[in-house]
Amino acid sequence: MKALGPILAGLVVAVLLVSSAFFTVDQRQNAIVVQFGEVKEVVSKAGLHVKLPVLQQVRLFDMRILTFDDAEPLRFITSEKKPLLVDSFVKWRINDARQYYVSVEGDEFIAARRIKQTVSDVLQAEFNRRTVHDAVSGQRDEIMADVRTKADADLKRIGVEIVDVRLKRVDLPQEVSESVFGRMQAERKRIANEQRSTGAAEAERIRADADRQREVILAEAYRDAQRVKGEGDAKAAATYAAAFSQNPEFYSFYRSMEAYRSTFRGKDLMLLEPNSEFLRYLRGSQGAEPQGRAAGRK
Repeated sequence: MKALGPILAGLVVAVLLVSSAFFTVDQRQNAIVVQFGEVKEVVSKAGLHVKLPVLQQVRLFDMRILTFDDAEPLRFITSEKKPLLVDSFVKWRINDARQYYVSVEGDEFIAARRIKQTVSDVLQAEFNRRTVHDAVSGQRDEIMADVRTKADADLKRIGVEIVDVRLKRVDLPQEVSESVFGRMQAERKRIANEQRSTGAAEAERIRADADRQREVILAEAYRDAQRVKGEGDAKAAATYAAAFSQNPEFYSFYRSMEAYRSTFRGKDLMLLEPNSEFLRYLRGSQGAEPQGRAAGRK
């Protein structure tokens, strides 16, 4: 019985040693085998693997794409010396497990801090050579592409690959936004006033042109009316002359009747001399024969 205890203890130790000699690597992971702080092997193939028990340790690293999203937006200065608040996130992954372990000791927090510093430096350089308009909308895609390329080239030294860099928000600080909006409002008012002035001047020009055309049309219409009236009067005079030449006595009688009608219309009392030439035909109607007709009979 006394010998059974050491045997059992030896078996337990043997089992522990054998179990510690095996390790499993998932298909989403890479493993490095470390002995006395030195990397002995990098295992990228999924499955069951063997290491030296006790002497060697295994570190597993997730090789999937990770996200670094800083909680606080960063402040950058544009080429116009205007500050901008930039909120971004970075997609990254480990592409060299050995280099990653040697550079940042396999610590994701240290790697994230290094990624933040590198991306921040590159973003500052990109915004320093661009205007606010370019940074906000004009060249946003170009900025993201340049930052990804430059940050990836730098971070490959720590075994990290930058998959993508995205700008979620690019805004002016509150104190700058108020002054910018004030200038924008003043500029819009200036443009509106210019357009109102231009419109008023154009309206005045149109009204003046319309008045001129009206005067021209009225003048031409009056000229045409006077011409037509003159032509009518000439035709009437010619007709009267032709009628007078055919029968002067009848024409004189007719004209006298027209004169009587226009003269006596609406008159209750008129004083005229009995021997007035104007009453010649009225005297004839009372028995006095007109001189012309008597002379014709002789």
